Amino acid sequence: MMEEEELEFVEELEAVLQLTPEVQLAIEQVFPSQDPLDRADFNAVEYINTLFPTEQSLANIDEVVNKIRLKIRRLDDNIRTVVRGQTNVGQDGRQALEEAQKAIQQLFGKIKDIKDKAEKSEQMVKEITRDIKQLDHAKRHLTTSITTLNHLHMLAGGVDSLEAMTRRRQYGEVANLLQGVMNVLEHFHKYMGIPQIRQLSERVKAAQTELGQQILADFEEAFPSQGTKRPGGPSNVLRDACLVANILDPRIKQEIIKKFIKQHLSEYLVLFQENQDVAWLDKIDRRYAWIKRQLVDYEEKYGRMFPREWCMAERIAVEFCHVTRAELAKIMRTRAKEIEVKLLLFAIQRTTNFEGFLAKRFSGCTLTDGTLKKLESPPPSTNPFLEDEPTPEMEELATEKGDLDQPKKPKAPDNPFHGIVSKCFEPHLYVYIESQDKNLGELIDRFVADFKAQGPPKPNTDEGGAVLPSCADLFVYYKKCMVQCSQLSTGEPMIALTTIFQKYLREYAWKILSGNLPKTTTSSGGLTISSLLKEKEGSEVAKFTLEELCLICNILSTAEYCLATTQQLEEKLKEKVDVSLIERINLTGEMDTFSTYVPWIQRLILSPFQMQWQNVEHVGDQSPYVTSVILHIKQNVPIIRDNLASTRKYFTQFCVKFANSFIPKFITHLFKCKPISMVGAEQLLLDTHSLKMVLLDLPSIGSQVVRKAPASYTKIVVKGMTRAEMILKVVMAPHEPLVVFVDNYIKLLTDCNTETFQKILDMKGLKRSEQSSMLELLRQRLPAPPSGAESSGSLSLMAPTPEQESSRIRKLEKLIKKRL
Repeated sequence: MMEEEELEFVEELEAVLQLTPEVQLAIEQVFPSQDPLDRADFNAVEYINTLFPTEQSLANIDEVVNKIRLKIRRLDDNIRTVVRGQTNVGQDGRQALEEAQKAIQQLFGKIKDIKDKAEKSEQMVKEITRDIKQLDHAKRHLTTSITTLNHLHMLAGGVDSLEAMTRRRQYGEVANLLQGVMNVLEHFHKYMGIPQIRQLSERVKAAQTELGQQILADFEEAFPSQGTKRPGGPSNVLRDACLVANILDPRIKQEIIKKFIKQHLSEYLVLFQENQDVAWLDKIDRRYAWIKRQLVDYEEKYGRMFPREWCMAERIAVEFCHVTRAELAKIMRTRAKEIEVKLLLFAIQRTTNFEGFLAKRFSGCTLTDGTLKKLESPPPSTNPFLEDEPTPEMEELATEKGDLDQPKKPKAPDNPFHGIVSKCFEPHLYVYIESQDKNLGELIDRFVADFKAQGPPKPNTDEGGAVLPSCADLFVYYKKCMVQCSQLSTGEPMIALTTIFQKYLREYAWKILSGNLPKTTTSSGGLTISSLLKEKEGSEVAKFTLEELCLICNILSTAEYCLATTQQLEEKLKEKVDVSLIERINLTGEMDTFSTYVPWIQRLILSPFQMQWQNVEHVGDQSPYVTSVILHIKQNVPIIRDNLASTRKYFTQFCVKFANSFIPKFITHLFKCKPISMVGAEQLLLDTHSLKMVLLDLPSIGSQVVRKAPASYTKIVVKGMTRAEMILKVVMAPHEPLVVFVDNYIKLLTDCNTETFQKILDMKGLKRSEQSSMLELLRQRLPAPPSGAESSGSLSLMAPTPEQESSRIRKLEKLIKKRL
């Protein structure tokens, strides 16, 4: 019974002490222990088995029981101590809470007392400062009254003095006094309702009006509009009058400037009237020489009379430019038929020189009045078509008709005076455009004549194929024309010049590039685009000499150069022309012309390599056709490579296109070798491997510097020639048993299809009755094409050799390795 009660007690205790996993984890973190008795998943049986693993270990059972009992007594003592220590915890906590509540009540009482005292202190401060604020307001009002009375006294005295000084023309004193009076008067704007203040303000305005009229009268007397001779030097009175005019209404200043400039330029209008001989374009230098002398005269006589900020010298020059532009425009409209190219360019040269002189002398600050907007500096160009534009002084015009030295205007990028006079020449630039049309026509004719006289270029094996010299000359002339025209005008003349450029780019392509392609043995004229496009299968292939191949390569390089430079020319034209006209600059048609020439000429280079494989009816022991192909490649490919050294990408394209043209034709003619014997297939396989090695070495064949062929080209050769080898291996394999032969075909040719299989069976010389059963077996054993697979033309370059391959094929491979 005692044992049963103990078991029930243990079960109840375990039920009470069943803790949650979270609590158990927290206990383990606070009191870490390695004792198995402290584990939540304690198993008594396992623990006992651990203590007594064998029967012999039961000998010390009494010792183990005593240790456990001792541990139980210690645990009981610890539990008892903890329970006793927690007896008075509740009572102590309640006492501490009551003490905290009492302290909080005392704190609230003290806070309330402090708040009441603060409110009393604030009320006391307000009562103390009320009188101080009243005193402050009284002081401020008194100070304002005294200041206003002082200003009023100053204003009244200043107005009286101003009226007296005005009558005595004491402009030096008036300038200082008037500014002070106006500053004082600003303080009385809010008092204008007071009659006395309003009366003083009206007297100031009257004095200003009287000053303005008096100063204008003084200037009219000193510089009469219609008088004889101007005074010898400036007057101190007028100098002080200018200082007063700075303070008066701006219209007074503008009227003074207008009258002075008009009087200063009156002589110019008389000397250079339309009916005078010096007014025509050939003596335009005299106009600019006259204004330069006048500017020097102004600085000597009147430079100190006008304030520096008036910029009178610049204003005189600007007004001179406006008058000159109007006069030149009028006289050129009257005598338009007398304008020649040289005369027009001479006038533009001198005018742009003068505008450059103004840009160096003056800042252009007076042009912001609306007369002419300052030009913004263009963004730095990354276009390689033009180098930095030179700005040397313009040279004299050449006398030769076909080679005019165009004016090189020293135009700074931020020249504010650009076009201030030369704008008048823009309506007459059609004369210049027509001249450039004529000069370019003569230039193209000279290129054609020079090419015929000098003949094709010599073979070049050192520097690689170069562009024709005429191409560089053409674009240099284009550059000169474009730069000059953009300096003359960025409007419609630039569009007209662009049209001329387009015309002669097309003529250059037709007369120089297409017209100088070498003649073939089948046509009496030169090769043309239409003749290349009409090439038919089986037609005689053109054979070219060394010089002709060099010429074709040079023309290819020239076409590529023209394509790139024309694109840069279009970009530069768009930079030069007005923003509103950019869309009208379009050289796409001309670029398409040159881009079309590149593949056509590449096709022409490839034509000698298009061998007539259909003439090969059988394969001999020596394979003479292979020797012929290799010899032909070694003779011609180095020439093409050396002459395309400067444009190597086209030589790479040539190699790729040659491989893409040669390999399919080679495979096509392999299929035409039917029926073929086993020995014949072996010889063809050997020849195929030889051609494969030559093709892999094609980019560097005959070169002292051995370069690795491009990966794209190597892939094409390996892929195509491996397919040819696999076809021949299938032909060499025995066709019985049928299943093995069909499986061999499927493994060797991953692009296997019934059409290729049919051709292989024809090469083996099998009858149609035999072929039908084999074709049906192939259709059954062909794997289903995977989803998303590429076209049936794709093939694996690493097709493994099947185990069924005969010993004859292995011997052939050893022979090939030995030969290599």
